[in-house]
Amino acid sequence: MLFSEFLDFIQADKAGPNGHIQASTAEPTAVIGASLSRVDGPLKTTGSARYASDYNFPGMVYAVPVGATIASGKIRSIDTSSAEKMPGVLIILHHDNFDHVYRNASGGRNSEQRPPFEDDTVYYWGQYVALAIAETFAQAQAAAAAVKIAYTPEEFSVATDLSDPMPAIGAPGGPKILSHRGDPEAVFASAPVKIDYTYTTPAETHNPMEMHATVAVFDGKKFTLYESSQGVMNHLNVMAQVLGVPKENVEVISRFIGSGFGGKLFPWPHSALAAVAARRLNRPVKLTLSRKMMFANVGHRPRTQQRMRLGATPDGKLLSLSQDYRNHTSINDDIRENCGEATPFLYSTANLQVSSALVRRNIGTPTPMRGPGAVPGLFALESAMDELAIKLQKDPVQLRLSLDTLTDEEKNKPFSSRHLKECLEVGSKKFGWEKRTPAVGSMRKGDLILGWGVAAASWSAGRGVSEASVSLNSDGSARVSSGSQDPGTGTYTVIAQIVSDKTGIPVTRIQAVLGSSSLPPGPTSGGSTATATIIPAVAEAAVNAIKVVLTTAGSAKGSPFLGKQPADLAMSSGRVHLKGQTPDSGVPFQDILKLANLASANGEGKTGGYGSDTDGKNFSSHSFGAQFVEVEWDPGICHLRVSRVVSVVDAGRIINTKTARNQMAGAVVMGIGMGLLESTTYDPRNGHPINDNFADYIVPTSADHPEIDITFLDIPDPMIGEYGARGIGEIGLAGMAPAITAAVYHATGIRVRDLPVRVEDLITAQVAI
Repeated sequence: MLFSEFLDFIQADKAGPNGHIQASTAEPTAVIGASLSRVDGPLKTTGSARYASDYNFPGMVYAVPVGATIASGKIRSIDTSSAEKMPGVLIILHHDNFDHVYRNASGGRNSEQRPPFEDDTVYYWGQYVALAIAETFAQAQAAAAAVKIAYTPEEFSVATDLSDPMPAIGAPGGPKILSHRGDPEAVFASAPVKIDYTYTTPAETHNPMEMHATVAVFDGKKFTLYESSQGVMNHLNVMAQVLGVPKENVEVISRFIGSGFGGKLFPWPHSALAAVAARRLNRPVKLTLSRKMMFANVGHRPRTQQRMRLGATPDGKLLSLSQDYRNHTSINDDIRENCGEATPFLYSTANLQVSSALVRRNIGTPTPMRGPGAVPGLFALESAMDELAIKLQKDPVQLRLSLDTLTDEEKNKPFSSRHLKECLEVGSKKFGWEKRTPAVGSMRKGDLILGWGVAAASWSAGRGVSEASVSLNSDGSARVSSGSQDPGTGTYTVIAQIVSDKTGIPVTRIQAVLGSSSLPPGPTSGGSTATATIIPAVAEAAVNAIKVVLTTAGSAKGSPFLGKQPADLAMSSGRVHLKGQTPDSGVPFQDILKLANLASANGEGKTGGYGSDTDGKNFSSHSFGAQFVEVEWDPGICHLRVSRVVSVVDAGRIINTKTARNQMAGAVVMGIGMGLLESTTYDPRNGHPINDNFADYIVPTSADHPEIDITFLDIPDPMIGEYGARGIGEIGLAGMAPAITAAVYHATGIRVRDLPVRVEDLITAQVAI
């Protein structure tokens, strides 16, 4: 965060009651597309925001899980006698005395996870096998350490090579043909130019600043769960099934989230553990995960291994494209990383196949991590495209431009909006790509060798269902609410902007309310769909609230518009006036409400799925982008850093330039972590993710932060909704890793196909200083 932004945050007004956010920036001349600071900024920068673990209640006790120390086997015995005698200890729960909980039957990702303490079987290191509950956190920690568990270990595997023998096609786990057209095998065999390489990405662990936590309160009938969740409505639905209670007996509250990157999309076992403990003891229970637990129990991006085969003509026509990918999953879960998400439509080719398989390992359940599937998939595809360009002696940008298509050849549908060509062209100009010399090691800056790389990016554009409520209040303010949440992406700010755009009420006077399952059902914050999903509902709710005001204006005694029909009136700049006249000719909307003795005018709105209000189903909808990366390589000291990034994005209309730019910049830095630093390492002796801390799991810091230039084309997508806004959370990460490795090759002549790039990969570089 820039210091000027920090000052902007702390000088702004603070939040309203009950954790609701009051917008605090000055009203811009154009609300949509304005560069507004996040309205939750003041609370976060002053330490006033309350996250899940910040909630405290009278009589609250603390729970600390005990993790397994083997990767596979049976629990032979659990000795809790010493732990139970320790000061403050209330109970030690385990599979022999745990209350019965249920599997989720709603389908999808949640249905594939086993309930905690289901039996005495251990499937991965760190799996919860007991829970110590005590009066204080320190007492619970000590009790958890005193629990003695004996195991009967069994054979296990955390091997990184995913070339295991596969079941037959169609069998559980694959292989599975996901996309196919033409005859890619035969065409590849006869192609004059071939690329055939395997690319791997490691397991990566979500490491948001805020670790997972649950504070569970049970009043004898109802559970109130204070969570760090990217989906309060989904969390409610799952926990009601797991606990075996009606949905009305569960409320999930998640006002503030210290980010999640996908790891907080779904409930994890600790939530059920805390809820059951609260019911068992009839006391509030706080359960916070340690950083070590984050590496075993709440998901990760699975390891992938992808064979890419490209067949081409000498002039660069792509004759065939085949992607055979596999990813590891846990013993009990079939979590498929959709690495072929972008492959079928990104480039034009008549012959294509994408196949997938799962390889089981004794690790915790994988889960989506920012840009799931597409991000590791694009590392393989875009790396292969760069290798093809080098082999053809073609400019990597020009090769991609020559293969651009305005038709999704997989679905045989036009794109609702595709501007990949413009992304590449604008990025080339901003980056200065015309100055690139193609020879390895040919570009210098003093003693440093420069490398330039480029990659295309894509991410699906979707829209789910949502509801929202807007109240226009008699004090001149407005309130907008939905059962969604803001994981730091700017949702609070965006929904306030939509209401302001519809009503003309200054953003400073709009209260945005999110983060509770008691509100009208809202979307999960995942897949870059929350903004596109919630905007139509908020807009409709605002319009319906305005209709109430206009109807009241025509019927309220003493109204200057008495007898007028709503169709004769309009509301803008927060004032009711005759259509065709300026807002200054009218009266403030709150005066109309006061005349009718109304506290507020309320409106409800709903969003249908993608295509429900347009002919969007006849189109293929995606966001696109181009990543340009410069690296600096110092062979004298074997030092590599990303020094400059230009990122150009076609993500539809941008509602808030500042929050969008921050999203993109954060994703770029995360891409540097993926390309150069991040990898979760499992010990083959016991399955322990041994770098399960911030000392050994390396993420980018300020020293790794390059110069970043973000450009949005800002072209509305007519099919996604009234505002034409698609999501941007994921696409900033897509394409970063292959752009980095392309730049590394340009600087060093070393082609890295196994992420992350390590100094050990580069010490054999023969480029002279």
